[in-house]
Amino acid sequence: MELTAEQLKQFDYSDLSKPIYVALKGRIFDVTTGKSFYSPGGTYCVFAGKDASLALAKMSKNEEDISPFLDGLSEKEMGVLNGWENSFQAKYPVVGRVF
Repeated sequence: MELTAEQLKQFDYSDLSKPIYVALKGRIFDVTTGKSFYSPGGTYCVFAGKDASLALAKMSKNEEDISPFLDGLSEKEMGVLNGWENSFQAKYPVVGRVF
């Protein structure tokens, strides 16, 4: 499945009949099994329905950091992002890509 960033927003758990998706480095993960983290009020709810690559690399939950663009990241931040990617891959299925 391929989704635009706008289409991805539909999977933020505002519609309980839909799964929760979070994108990382352009890949969309179905994080529904972790809904306690990604649903409203959860620790990472700000990432639901979005590509959270930049924010995760920076270890930030600020809205302005929730972006797929990785320009200007340090080597350390890229390492952090790769760690998140490994964690997501171990826990959640990849269901598509953001284009």
